[in-house]
Amino acid sequence: MNGEYAIDVRNLNKHFGDKHVVRNVSLQVKQGEIFGFLGPNGSGKTTTIRMMCGLLTPDSGSGTCLGYDILRESAQIKRQAGYMTQKFSYWDDLTIRENLDFAARMYGMSDRRQVVEETLEDLGLASRANQLTGSLSGGWKQQMALAACLLHRPRLLLLDEPTAGVDPPSRRHFWEEIHRLSAKGVSILVSTHYMDEAERCHKLAYIAYGELLAKGTSQEVVAAQGLSTWAIRGGNLGALSESLQNRPGVEQTVLFGNKLHVSGKDRAALERTLRTAMAGTDLTMEETDTEVEDVFFHLTKHAADHTGFGT
Repeated sequence: MNGEYAIDVRNLNKHFGDKHVVRNVSLQVKQGEIFGFLGPNGSGKTTTIRMMCGLLTPDSGSGTCLGYDILRESAQIKRQAGYMTQKFSYWDDLTIRENLDFAARMYGMSDRRQVVEETLEDLGLASRANQLTGSLSGGWKQQMALAACLLHRPRLLLLDEPTAGVDPPSRRHFWEEIHRLSAKGVSILVSTHYMDEAERCHKLAYIAYGELLAKGTSQEVVAAQGLSTWAIRGGNLGALSESLQNRPGVEQTVLFGNKLHVSGKDRAALERTLRTAMAGTDLTMEETDTEVEDVFFHLTKHAADHTGFGT
């Protein structure tokens, strides 16, 4: 495996009973890179993350995380990686400081009091250190969970839907922190549903129904699909979207507020269909850049659901 990578895994597979939830996933995350891991609920993201860091044994496949074998050296990986789960898993009846002190004890840190105080300062939590965790907002709980992941100075962060249910200002602050850590050389794998967050990552991978469907920079992922996209504005766009289904050149329609994105790979056929559909209406249309979200809708729509189950 290449020392250039914080994560380098090949052909990972996982079954739960008769459900094949991860299928031949290969993925590389460079040192110091922010890597976005995207996909719908039940796509296999969490299962893949757990296999990559040694928390879950794959049925087949191989790889390294931080230079350690994911099958034989999971204990070493855990000592140098921080894993932030989807569900907040700390104690509501303890203060922020007490939660962090407990986490530091679990890591067996001899200088835990100093480290806890430094982490409180670094993450902007010092003024709330004695506040009960149960009284915190979602954004502050997220910040505390990140602080707990960072106590042992990990070389890799694995963040599983870290901003789900968090307000936009807290999300923005969280991502500023992520980029600060990346600049210090920490490698970060983050799963997310938010397309604006995907754009903040250096590289992306998209998984659906356990299969890795695309990976690369956002520009590379968009270009690889070869979609042409038109933006239509006006009234009653929902009805227009319904009427365009299965028309020549139309592969998908997606409503974005007051506009409708219509995409397809046959640009000429798509344009002819749209001009015919809009004749005699007061709708306006213009060709526009295909966005990451257009691509992910397209990938999900065309992915065969082999499993009917995922996590």
